[in-house]
Amino acid sequence: MTAISKSSKTLAIIAALTLPVTGSVYAQEIAPQDGQDGEVLTTVTGTTPSDLSGMPDGPTVEGVISARTDDKMQVTTVDGARTIVAISPATEIRSSGGFLGLNKDTLPPADLLNGLPVEVQTVEWANRGLIATKVALKSKDLKTARMIHNGTDQRFASNEAATEALRGRVANIDEYNVKGVTNVYFDTGKYALSDSARAELCQAASQADATSNALLLVVGYTDSTGDYEFNQELSEKRAARVVNFLQQECKWAPYRMMTPTGMAEADPAADNTTEAGKAQNRRVAVNILVSKSVDGMGSGF
Repeated sequence: MTAISKSSKTLAIIAALTLPVTGSVYAQEIAPQDGQDGEVLTTVTGTTPSDLSGMPDGPTVEGVISARTDDKMQVTTVDGARTIVAISPATEIRSSGGFLGLNKDTLPPADLLNGLPVEVQTVEWANRGLIATKVALKSKDLKTARMIHNGTDQRFASNEAATEALRGRVANIDEYNVKGVTNVYFDTGKYALSDSARAELCQAASQADATSNALLLVVGYTDSTGDYEFNQELSEKRAARVVNFLQQECKWAPYRMMTPTGMAEADPAADNTTEAGKAQNRRVAVNILVSKSVDGMGSGF
């Protein structure tokens, strides 16, 4: 079975598949691409079979393609779990769109691009991992993924910063206009969302959805209670919790989310010497951003 582990701050990921010594075997790396800063996947496997009949059903994996090479892809779910799935000649790849999503098109493996939301049905390949039998995606998501991958859409042809941001990296925050900021607040030492915070986050997502070309940047903060290491970790957990909620409950697309960050007690909103001030500093800021080069062009995703 596949083993996936985090090994460093650079998010290097190793996926090892246990194999017998005999047979056709090769080693392969999935190199960093499209926003995968420092991320490398190493997979050891045999030749992918073209006949999947008789193989036992595997899990259905739903998430975003976060790494891609040759006949393999990595799918990352909203909770951060990563799964390596092999693509076989027998894998069916289909997109849906149009009224009620009834129109379906068969696609080549080359259209499985980084940042693309997918639902993958799989089978178990003995002790070698998972093979996709069906990959389902939406036509509108594929269109956006192609735009990001190729950089040929007129809105982004000369705007590398916006393209890279859509891939999950912030090139230069000064190149964006802030269209709105929503702050949600937390109890001391906690990162659980209150009922009011949940409602405000979905309102922020709705506002962003109504804003052409909008991206979300989520930044977590703490008050001055505790040491730096504790506060840095807490601010990151708060930001991650907000991102998960926006994607899971407010249906915000992951490819329209910039990389979240934790700022510990930096940039306080109020005086940390008072309890009222500390309460204002225990926050996560959800920023609605639009690249200055496309702001006002009126065409949304």
